[in-house]
Amino acid sequence: MKKIAVVGGGAAGMMAAARLIEENADVTLFERNDRLGKKLAITGKGRCNLTNNCSLPEFMENVPANPRFLYSAVSAFSCRDVMRFFEERGVPLKTERGNRVFPVSDRAGDIVRVLRTAVEGHVRFARVTGLLASDGSIRGLRAGGREEAFDAVILCTGGLSYPATGSDGDGYRMAAQLGHTITELIPSLVPIVSPDRFCAELQGLSLRNVAASIVDRNGKVRYSDFGEMMFTHYGVTGPMILSASSMIPDLAPDRYTLLIDLKPALDEKTLDTRLLSDFSKNLNRDFSNSLGALLPSKLIPVFVAKTGIPPARKVNSITKEERRRIISLLKSFPVRLSRFRPIDEAIITRGGVAVNEINPKTMESKLVRGLYFAGEILDVNGFTGGFNLQIAFSTAVCAANAALRQNGIPG
Repeated sequence: MKKIAVVGGGAAGMMAAARLIEENADVTLFERNDRLGKKLAITGKGRCNLTNNCSLPEFMENVPANPRFLYSAVSAFSCRDVMRFFEERGVPLKTERGNRVFPVSDRAGDIVRVLRTAVEGHVRFARVTGLLASDGSIRGLRAGGREEAFDAVILCTGGLSYPATGSDGDGYRMAAQLGHTITELIPSLVPIVSPDRFCAELQGLSLRNVAASIVDRNGKVRYSDFGEMMFTHYGVTGPMILSASSMIPDLAPDRYTLLIDLKPALDEKTLDTRLLSDFSKNLNRDFSNSLGALLPSKLIPVFVAKTGIPPARKVNSITKEERRRIISLLKSFPVRLSRFRPIDEAIITRGGVAVNEINPKTMESKLVRGLYFAGEILDVNGFTGGFNLQIAFSTAVCAANAALRQNGIPG
């Protein structure tokens, strides 16, 4: 029986190995850490948002980088297939807001446990330092200081995010040594830095059910969403911000501004009526003490400063023009953006092995026969919401099935 190596014991690597083992293939899963699934165990704040309970077209709409490349893989091993895989192995799942799928237990460890159990007895804890190829085909790999022969290798080494979990770019280097192009590697699904000092004043403030847009210096909207975000000492983060980071890879100082609609359910006319009503109840109060029904208390001092209206101005003396200024700010609160946080704070890496050098139906290299790729090492990525783990699982099963067929086993 021909031998297959899977390099990397994360989500993609364990799923690929599990699929191979199901068909009794001779497979060895190599992992450089002392345990499998270190990054998977901390995803979703330890809850593991393992997929998204959506249709194929909806899934593709949430993949900003090279979605067409993933069509075959996600069609063959879909979101429902991933859910079925874990439920059949004793992990009840639930679907939350935005169709995000989690274990009912809210424990990522339950997902890791299923995959670890599936590959038990086929794992070698050793660092792979190179791939061996000749005459355009994989011949093996180098691990633990020695060379070993393999007929196929599935490379699942992840990206550059969370380097403490073992994702330090080894896979990119090995792929490049065999002739593959590595596209620019930048952080994605990552917090964003702002030069605005008020962000530090608002540190820890979460805004829920707000709308956000990112516009360029010409006023063109590059991204818009509705949901949740949070201020930090360096800028902004939260689900909307992380997804936005995957849509603006050319972030630079003075290039983009985040505009927050603090009251998306109200148009300007309705908001003016609401404001007049609130003011009528506070006619003799200072302006800074009249916004408690509209805004979180932590935001009020910053908001008041941005209106340019003196905080001690009595509400009964606020002019129509000043009221218009307040409404404009409620509907479009600006935060300047300057750069991404470091890549080791990113959830995923944008960029990777160029997909035009990979067969999308098999995940096999077009340059080296018997070499397959799966997971974050590929130049594909999705928004937050379980899309990236689904990409890992789908490409892993696709690669495993192709490796099985190559080795004469129906996949």
